[in-house]
Amino acid sequence: MKMGIGLMLCLLLPVAYAAEVAGVKFEDRITLRAGGPTLILNGAGLRTKVIFKVYAAGLYLTESKPNAAAVLALSGPKRVSMVMLRDLKAEDLVNALNEGMVKNNSAADLGKLKSQTGELTRTMAAIGEAKKGDNIALDFLPESGTQVVFNGEAKGKPIAGAEFYTALLRVWLGDNPVEESLKNAFLGQGG
Repeated sequence: MKMGIGLMLCLLLPVAYAAEVAGVKFEDRITLRAGGPTLILNGAGLRTKVIFKVYAAGLYLTESKPNAAAVLALSGPKRVSMVMLRDLKAEDLVNALNEGMVKNNSAADLGKLKSQTGELTRTMAAIGEAKKGDNIALDFLPESGTQVVFNGEAKGKPIAGAEFYTALLRVWLGDNPVEESLKNAFLGQGG
């Protein structure tokens, strides 16, 4: 039986699968807007609290980066995608993000970002509650800033400033990350 050359090549090429964390599949490549650059999945992992699975999350960048300093220094669009594994009040998520920002940024830096932090809090509060299976993405586009995206729909207005998104990324990638295994997973080092 003859096999076409194209089919043979397809069978020989490695298949790129999306990452899967706690039953949540993350695409290998995404775009944040039509015609925008392709972002690649740098890593994905699980956020737990005590014994509870809270969310599966993926970090998307324009190019793969193996360490936190390189990720934080990288310019261009980015996404943190969180898929809820349990129902969660937006207030609880915002409190966790704010706590993570306090643990990983200086008081002086946070003082400069007070209005942006307030805007994130208001946007998340307007969501109200995230149910199991909901997706909350925190996107960064250099031309507009940080955008909260809830189940594919932009919420609130973009929050200006690359510094704000970097401070937010430190929640997962700072010296005192929300969870060390999630930090490692975001950097492609397993969870």
